[in-house]
Amino acid sequence: MFNMEVKTSLLDNMIGVGDMVLLEPLSEDSFIDNLRKRFDHNEIYTYIGSVVISINPYRSLPIYTPDKVEEYRNRNFYELSPHIYALADEAYRSLRDQDKDQCILITGESGAGKTEASKLVMSYVAAVCGKGQEVNKVKEQLLQSNPVLEAFGNAKTVRNDNSSRFGKYMDIEFDFKGDPLGGVISNYLLEKSRVVKQPRGERNFHVFYQLLSGASDDTLKKLKLERDFSKYNYLSLDSAAVNGLDDAANFRTVRNAMQIVGFMEDEMQSVLELVAAVLKLGNIEFKPESRCNGTDESRVKDKNDLKEMCELLGIEQSVLERAFSYRTVEAKMEKVSTTLNVSQAYYARDALAKNLYSRLFSWLVTRINESIKAQAKTRHKVMGVLDIYGFEIFEDNSFEQFIINYCNEKLQQIFIELTLREEQEEYVREGIEWTNIEYFNNAVICDLIENNQNGILAMLDEECLRPGTVTDETFLDKLNTVCAEHQHFESRLSKNSKFLTDHSLPHNCFRIQHYAGKVLYRVEGFMDKNNDLLYRDLSQAMYKANHSLIKQLFPEGNPAKVNLKRPPTAGFQFRASVGTLMKTCIQSPRQKSLPHFHRLFWSVIKRVPGLMETEGERAGYAFRQTYEPCLERYKMLCKRTWPHWRGPAREGVEVLMTDLQVPPEEFSYGRSKIFIRNPRTLFFLEERRKQCLEDLATLIQKIYRGWKCRTHFLLLKQSQITVSAWYRRYAQQKKYKRIKSATTLVQSYTRGWQARKLLRELKYQKRCKEAVTTISAYWHGTQARRELRRLKEEARRRHAVAVIWAYWQGLQVRREYRKFFRANAGKKIYDFVIQRIIQKYLWPSRPHLFLDDAHTELRRIFHLWREKKAVYEEKLEASEIFKDKKALYPSSVSQPFKGDYLEITKNPKYQKLNNVVEEKVLMADVVNKINRANGKGTARIFLLTKKNVVLADQKTGQVKASVPLPDLTSVSVSTQSDGFFALKLKEGTASAVKGDFLLSSEHLIEIITKLHRAGTTAADVEQFLVQFKQDKVCVKFIQGAPKNGSGVSCKRKNNRLLEVSVPTTAATS
Repeated sequence: MFNMEVKTSLLDNMIGVGDMVLLEPLSEDSFIDNLRKRFDHNEIYTYIGSVVISINPYRSLPIYTPDKVEEYRNRNFYELSPHIYALADEAYRSLRDQDKDQCILITGESGAGKTEASKLVMSYVAAVCGKGQEVNKVKEQLLQSNPVLEAFGNAKTVRNDNSSRFGKYMDIEFDFKGDPLGGVISNYLLEKSRVVKQPRGERNFHVFYQLLSGASDDTLKKLKLERDFSKYNYLSLDSAAVNGLDDAANFRTVRNAMQIVGFMEDEMQSVLELVAAVLKLGNIEFKPESRCNGTDESRVKDKNDLKEMCELLGIEQSVLERAFSYRTVEAKMEKVSTTLNVSQAYYARDALAKNLYSRLFSWLVTRINESIKAQAKTRHKVMGVLDIYGFEIFEDNSFEQFIINYCNEKLQQIFIELTLREEQEEYVREGIEWTNIEYFNNAVICDLIENNQNGILAMLDEECLRPGTVTDETFLDKLNTVCAEHQHFESRLSKNSKFLTDHSLPHNCFRIQHYAGKVLYRVEGFMDKNNDLLYRDLSQAMYKANHSLIKQLFPEGNPAKVNLKRPPTAGFQFRASVGTLMKTCIQSPRQKSLPHFHRLFWSVIKRVPGLMETEGERAGYAFRQTYEPCLERYKMLCKRTWPHWRGPAREGVEVLMTDLQVPPEEFSYGRSKIFIRNPRTLFFLEERRKQCLEDLATLIQKIYRGWKCRTHFLLLKQSQITVSAWYRRYAQQKKYKRIKSATTLVQSYTRGWQARKLLRELKYQKRCKEAVTTISAYWHGTQARRELRRLKEEARRRHAVAVIWAYWQGLQVRREYRKFFRANAGKKIYDFVIQRIIQKYLWPSRPHLFLDDAHTELRRIFHLWREKKAVYEEKLEASEIFKDKKALYPSSVSQPFKGDYLEITKNPKYQKLNNVVEEKVLMADVVNKINRANGKGTARIFLLTKKNVVLADQKTGQVKASVPLPDLTSVSVSTQSDGFFALKLKEGTASAVKGDFLLSSEHLIEIITKLHRAGTTAADVEQFLVQFKQDKVCVKFIQGAPKNGSGVSCKRKNNRLLEVSVPTTAATS
């Protein structure tokens, strides 16, 4: 299947010892030497029983390829060399095959690679689980949640370029097939102090640098940001650029991951606006001012950054500026407002930045959970993966390192309880012979930190709440008083005299001896970081923002829900989170009945804490199980227990182990469980069970195939009988139809022969009758043609006599007339014609010279009158029609009648239309054809010829309608100053199919006059009816004020009325 050599056992070709349980001799030196030997040969994984130790190589190794995934898939835990894939596969198969929930705990020092380990576990599970469109979508969302959380929750530290600064516990939910359905992420106390201050050599959270490096110029402009890191006080400059980290590419990865997880575009924009607001917040600086009463107050130096931040968040600048300068304290019914000095203003600014970012991070986790949560409401199987802070020992350790190391102490305590104490207690309960092993229990260190009465966290909270002057030094004094005698607490100023001369212990520090070593904590900043107080004025200012996300992050700012209680301290919150986490870790193996609690330790080991735990692992049993499920799982390995065992389950297991000849030293019988010492014994049982299951599967397949073949044979036999019966029926039916068809054919041929014989006889009789008729007809025809020829000859003779007589008469008349015709008649006729032409078309010459001027003027008047005669006739006729009847008439008197306003014969645009119209065009103009549906007009070309009225499209010149003038009965117009007129058509004519035409023109008077001259009558009325197809619509004219500067307007009032509004000014002008 693969071209690679697969190791068949943990012991084959192993470098060093792959499982520390097999290490001989067992000592701290041999333990570390074995790890070093394996690490030098790139073997970074080592087992301690079911625990995996890993050493971070700080370089890429070719051990995470798809081939490696297939190599470890469905293999036993100890079958191949140690690998994190073996742990992930064991957990996944236990969840899928045994229906048992799993929990994987990842812990170790800072920089040990815990985050990478959690991603490797998730990627392996995603690779080996099922496929499908919906499953792939869920897997992709689960995997892409990591880049989003890393961008907002990880940062570069002195030990790690991608250090997780928050704790994460992810529950991945699976269905019964082992396919992922979704997940739930829980986060634990983000290190929000990093937002405002970073130690030397470290960076702020990745997202700030990714945004400035990878966002487009347009995005930065919208967010009011610049690419230069030095412009922002919250970003450390000494480690801004990190080798191997491409912030620009990572920003694109994060945006793509947010889209895959399910973030909308506006949500991503809102998140970036809040990140930009945090950067802007760090640039706000304050200056002191003295009031008249002598108190100091602060004012913002440069308000530009404050203004831009307020614009991003939608907050009034004055509201936020006041919140930075004043603090309101409420106590029952009283309110006291005090001014803030410069240091208090800076504290308020940093507190707002930390809270804004930490709440944004919590919102991101909640939003991711909404997208990746399982939709199905059936029972789910769960695999939990815990990636928590690593143990941190720096040169300068403060409050953050204190609470992180406290969390690791609690995890170590759970490790001890779940591996050794509960292990030995179970052996005692089950009656197994067992030599008690002494081990270090770190519960005393946890009690030193978390005790409710005199624990360090309790005293820190008490000191924060105590009235009066409270400083870090007073807190250290209290520790020195209460914890001086504790064996794991060291301080220079404590009552214990042995530390008075310890110069490695400064006066302002205390030291705690953790399970992983001594850590020196500097007390400076403990009080402020634990208080983590956000003034109510700032919360209320944030709640007033118009930003879509801000109000969700600051619900306590709602004035209607004011809570006067002091908010919990950071230490209290973290202790509660750790308590919840411990319950989750304990409940995973106990309440969900997991057979294994897988732990992954990932650290560069300088010291091996709890070495005796390995001895306990070696002395114990690798596997245990109650008798009932054990017998149920392996009963097929023995004939006496298969298929049913009738007695008690323990006796059945004893019979089974005896029959399999398992050595007695390899197992022990408890009261309710069987304990198996060596994993090889378990592998032996599983291999035998697998082989037996294959045999049983073969038997089941044999029986099933036999049954299937018999069933198939019987079905074929029954089918053959059925097919035969149907075929015989079909054959007989076909034979009967064939005989019936042949009989019918013979009958038809016989009847046909008889019919044809009768037909021949009838045809013969008919031909005899027709022959007589034909001969008689030919005879009568011959006689008629002879008579016709005789008559024609007689008629020709008569016509010839008449023609000759007519010619003779004409000759006689011409001879008689020629006597009276004068010889000069031609010249007289010519002179007469010339005289008439001069009289009609030319002006006669003047009779006398002194009449020259009068002669010229009279000739000009005569020719002008001849040219304008037709126009004057039309104007006179228009006066007779419209004078004192149409309000539009007076304005048309001075306008000449041009007739062809479009120059249709000259304009090439109308050449097509000119070719269609054959007659002379009397009138050519653009009119508006009124639509009865909405009263709006459509431009049309109006042509009037001697025979037709033509309407054509103005753009294309296509003829839309052609109405012969005889089909026009009348033209209706109003008495107002509008240009509307209706062409009434004769009912029943072809032109009247679509009804009358309602038109509007600026040359109404001229059109109506020419129509009148063509024989159409016009009527002036206030309103008239227009026939549209089958409906009659009333056109009503009213006077009103012009709208929007327009003139006459037409509007449909209802299905039977069109209302034409004529401006009053136009009507009266």
